[in-house]
Amino acid sequence: MDNYFSELGRAVYDKWKAKDFSLIEFPMIAQQALEKKPPARHVDLDQLLHNFLLDDNQPFQTTSGFGQPELIVYDSPKFYIQILFWLDGTTDIHQHGFSGAFHVLAGSSIHSRFDFTNVTPITPHFRIGDVILQETHLLDTGRTVPIHSGPGFIHSLFHLETPSVTVVIRTHSDPGTDPQFTYLPPHVALDPAKHDSLTTRRKQLLDVLEQTGDENYAPLVIKMLNGLDFERGFFILQNCIATLRHLGVWEKAWGRFSRKHGKLALAVAPTLNEIIRRDGIAALRASFEDVEHRFFLALLLNVGSRAEILRLISSRMDEDPLRAIARWAGEIIRATESGIWMLDAFFPFKAGENDDLEQEQEFLLEALHHFITGEKPSPKLRKLSKVNLELLKETLKHSSWRNLLLPDKSATSRNRSGKLHA
Repeated sequence: MDNYFSELGRAVYDKWKAKDFSLIEFPMIAQQALEKKPPARHVDLDQLLHNFLLDDNQPFQTTSGFGQPELIVYDSPKFYIQILFWLDGTTDIHQHGFSGAFHVLAGSSIHSRFDFTNVTPITPHFRIGDVILQETHLLDTGRTVPIHSGPGFIHSLFHLETPSVTVVIRTHSDPGTDPQFTYLPPHVALDPAKHDSLTTRRKQLLDVLEQTGDENYAPLVIKMLNGLDFERGFFILQNCIATLRHLGVWEKAWGRFSRKHGKLALAVAPTLNEIIRRDGIAALRASFEDVEHRFFLALLLNVGSRAEILRLISSRMDEDPLRAIARWAGEIIRATESGIWMLDAFFPFKAGENDDLEQEQEFLLEALHHFITGEKPSPKLRKLSKVNLELLKETLKHSSWRNLLLPDKSATSRNRSGKLHA
């Protein structure tokens, strides 16, 4: 057992005992203990790993799948201290059923805080509302953040380095704060610990039909949507949306669901779109080793404002933010046999008049630069028709680049929409 964490645990215990083990006081006590003697300055991570692997005298280890992995370094009946490793992880937007504080021991992360407002409970484990981003900031090594249980602390982390390591001082659980909802922007909250076994098996069976190319797949899904309640219908749509789109029957399935559930369905459409976008960006993280590229992905994933994205880039980089974005775009653009990818923006058509693939990529980068900066189009772009230029912009509008685009002069604010783009 590591001496530093034994001393840290005893110090927290004594301070908390003096406050009669008040749950309200615990986050501040944990935060102050981590800031008084920060693990980032006092823990030799290599030595800790060496001792953990070779010394059997360790606290009881849980079977939790949280972290990659999770190590328990101090345990008491009241609270425990864990070290969480993150290799390629980005957490869902979530709240906690425990309280305490976490400290960045190694690496750095983009930390985002959210509110959930205008809540409509559908079941005890499924809610509709508005997931609203409150703030996003960079957590460098040595930073400490308090954790408050319940919906007052909804957050997500996008880890930049591999590995990123956090130390967490936490209660085992805080009564009355379950379930620990996961939030799916912009409108859904669900309890990930609540498993409807029948729905799980139905999704698995539909996957079998999909993978074997069964012609009954789409008709069965649509027929299911007729009879399912709102919550289970959502999970079936979430599971099947990609295949239904591929089969060209998505609009029919969506029409069946939206007619059955009326106004409630308006919250589902943008949420399904955002699930696809966020999953795609999070998956890209594992293929990007450069910390700057991961930082950019984290901003596109979590920050909804162009001005805020540029501000956060300026806070981390000495380079002009628009110049940095242009450089990153050139570094991450990828060509495949079927087209060109700029993150999740795909261009399957030949946008310019170049036969050379490298020139075609340069052309798309020039177009991106024009849409982001508002600078006059290059001579190459001026040769392109307004229709084709607008097609390029529409592709970017339906991708994670959208928040960086300068707004159209005619753009107006929009409320929730039930429309799902193809």
